[in-house]
Amino acid sequence: MSKPKPAQFPIPIETMYVQSHRIACDGGEGALGHPKVWYEMGDDGKVECLYCGRIYVHQSAH
Repeated sequence: MSKPKPAQFPIPIETMYVQSHRIACDGGEGALGHPKVWYEMGDDGKVECLYCGRIYVHQSAH
């Protein structure tokens, strides 16, 4: 008899509202985060971190 697999629930994506069009993301988890990367928002006023999936939205866009 095989063991049942635990349910896999997706981790909710965090959305951050910021005042700058240029942002840095490090995962926010200290040593458990990821390397700091810089992003420049496009005309739509938002950008997604390619490491952790965190979404940054400029305050004027929401």
